[in-house]
Amino acid sequence: MSEERVKRDSEVRDALPGDRNEVARDEPRAQLAAGRIDCTIMNAPAGQLSPQRRRAAVIFIFITVVIDVLGFGIIIPVLPKLVQQFMGGDAARGATMFGVFGTVWALMQFFFSPLLGAVSDRFGRRPVILISCFGLGLDYIVMALAPNIGWLLFGRVVSGICAASFSTAGAYIADVAPPEKRAAAYGTIGAAFGVGFVLGPALGGVLGDIDPRLPFWGAAVLALVSAFYGLFVLPESLAPEKRDVFSWKKANPVGSLTLLRSHHELLGLASVNLLFQLAHCVLPSMYVLYTSYRYGWNTKTVGLTLMAIGVLSIIVQGGLVKPAVQRLGERGSLYTGLLFGIAGFAGFALAPTPFWMWAALPVFSLMGLFGPGLQSLMSQRVPQHEQGKLQGANGSITSIAGLIGPGLFTLSFAHFIDKDRAWVLPGAPFFIAALLLLTALGVAVWAASARAARPALSS
Repeated sequence: MSEERVKRDSEVRDALPGDRNEVARDEPRAQLAAGRIDCTIMNAPAGQLSPQRRRAAVIFIFITVVIDVLGFGIIIPVLPKLVQQFMGGDAARGATMFGVFGTVWALMQFFFSPLLGAVSDRFGRRPVILISCFGLGLDYIVMALAPNIGWLLFGRVVSGICAASFSTAGAYIADVAPPEKRAAAYGTIGAAFGVGFVLGPALGGVLGDIDPRLPFWGAAVLALVSAFYGLFVLPESLAPEKRDVFSWKKANPVGSLTLLRSHHELLGLASVNLLFQLAHCVLPSMYVLYTSYRYGWNTKTVGLTLMAIGVLSIIVQGGLVKPAVQRLGERGSLYTGLLFGIAGFAGFALAPTPFWMWAALPVFSLMGLFGPGLQSLMSQRVPQHEQGKLQGANGSITSIAGLIGPGLFTLSFAHFIDKDRAWVLPGAPFFIAALLLLTALGVAVWAASARAARPALSS
């Protein structure tokens, strides 16, 4: 890309409004920028799709995410047991190998999220999403037929690669949703994750009781149904004239992260996202261990609680995000989500009985206001032809957190429950998560103050 194009993109990013409530105030400035800058590179609303097709496209992305997350959720109850079976039934060896599976999956996300994002910026969102759906379907078949641990690990590698297309789904939303409606659209996608994680493990448990390989076949059917459905109904969201030249420099995880430095506030928001994702790792890493240790919960109780978290997530993402953004703006929703997350994690850490643990769940669920506000703010600071790279960079951030978080929280838990220590604090991992979110809130406020302190764009 030429230096002149890069300079013009930078001018556009600086001219973009900070949140929904600033759009009207900055409209003259935006119009001035549009008058002297090629409008094809601006982060303009929704391309050439009609409102009906935009709505249909968002519905498809919602259904696709639900089906994909259902596929992941279905295998959750059986994959650890299958790994242990391949390791000769040894629980310790099985747990170690399952940790390898998790690390490999996160590594694939780290490397391929920016690559698929850059590919979608060059060739469009539709082919990346559909090929990934077909790839997942075929991969689940391979895992269902896997004769040994090597084949199962290979299937997990492919799964990590294809699942990196979630970043492309995020870019698709940025293409078709106008800036003022983008946070609500991202909330819809968050609700889709909630639906998938509520239904997936339950369905996987039922199928796994029949046959441990059956959930993989179920996941394969769901992924292939999604792919064929999209083949006929999913329109392309990125017009050819708005596509970018593919560059390996930006398609690798390190290169993709340089995009986040292109706008001063974008870097601050990316830092907030890293801290948030790192804090969020405490749930998959510690929830089962913590509740079993502190309250003696069995598998059924843990499952019901996780289902309750999923239901609350659906309510927040699907019903509360839109009114919250309308009242508070994207930035206010981000701040509010972080505050509730801090309170929720602190509640988990302090809960002396199961009753108080359950009571903290509704408070914690309101942390869901954070994600849509962040996604909307970040997408408004990047031109349309780089939305895929942005989502890929965010995918890499999530993967980095996934590589660091589990060790951080499990080791801190082991340290603070050691009976030889004078001070036993089993809730320490959740206190650490709350501290990370408190730091994220400080960074978010600082980034907003830095933007406000900058001189206005000359007219």
